[in-house]
Amino acid sequence: MKANSAMRAQRNVRTSLRVVASTRYILKLYVAGQSPKSVNAIANIKKICEEHLQGRYELEVVDLYQQPQLALGEQIIAIPTLLRKLPSPLRRIIGDLSNTERVLVGLDLRSEA
Repeated sequence: MKANSAMRAQRNVRTSLRVVASTRYILKLYVAGQSPKSVNAIANIKKICEEHLQGRYELEVVDLYQQPQLALGEQIIAIPTLLRKLPSPLRRIIGDLSNTERVLVGLDLRSEA
């Protein structure tokens, strides 16, 4: 009985890992032109995505200097702001994304310690 339970648990873990490994991430990063924080945020999220989401993400960078009307629609009150549109639920991470651990937790790629 215990062996069957352990085998089921192992199968569930493998299935969960496959689902996580195949999950597609849709991200939008809102920045303000070429400010130092904006440039850092872009570089940081690209590095994080390539290291942790390779081939499983779409990243759109939105410059609010060029498209200010988008800030109201997405309720952007600070920049840089990263939105995780998918997988649900919507998540927001504000700042230059230099704290990789915080970004990974915010994207649900790592649990909080």
